[in-house]
Amino acid sequence: MRGEAVIFPTDTVFGLGVSVQHAPSPEILYQIKQRSEHKPIAWLVDSISALDTYGKDIPSSAYVLAKAFWPGPLTIIVKANEKVANAFLSERGTVGMRMPGGEIATDLIARLGCPIAATSANISGHANACSFDELEPEILSKVAVALSDGEVKRGIASTVVDCSLGEHPVLLREGTITESDIASLLAKSSLV
Repeated sequence: MRGEAVIFPTDTVFGLGVSVQHAPSPEILYQIKQRSEHKPIAWLVDSISALDTYGKDIPSSAYVLAKAFWPGPLTIIVKANEKVANAFLSERGTVGMRMPGGEIATDLIARLGCPIAATSANISGHANACSFDELEPEILSKVAVALSDGEVKRGIASTVVDCSLGEHPVLLREGTITESDIASLLAKSSLV
């Protein structure tokens, strides 16, 4: 996977990703998915400390959310620091991070020793692949390796919250972790 795209299972759907240290940019992911380059690609990370390693000015709400929901289906957007290559930044200078559940995804991150820029393994606008059999042949033909754990995934993409705007996160996409779950947690933490 040294700079090449790979398909692998996560705790939500099958992912399509590249190593952020070995790929010069996420461009191959945009090409394979036929996705707009204006939609940033999140990073899969191996620990909560990645927020500090790759982010800056992290609000306490981001740590509270990560401690409660990682590993799991929550992507947290933060301001990126200088360790994030420009090619992986959003137009606002942010990066989304998620610590996935699932042995294969976490093992890939550990073996690479760096995050994986990852998105769902489907053509943009098509249904997410919840099993290896649901992966589109067009996607499979364009990757170096496709891994499977034989399991069927829940098929719901991660919840996405933007913590780059200050202490109060903004929900951008609701997945299995709901807006109510987030509000309840932050209220208990005295952050709302």
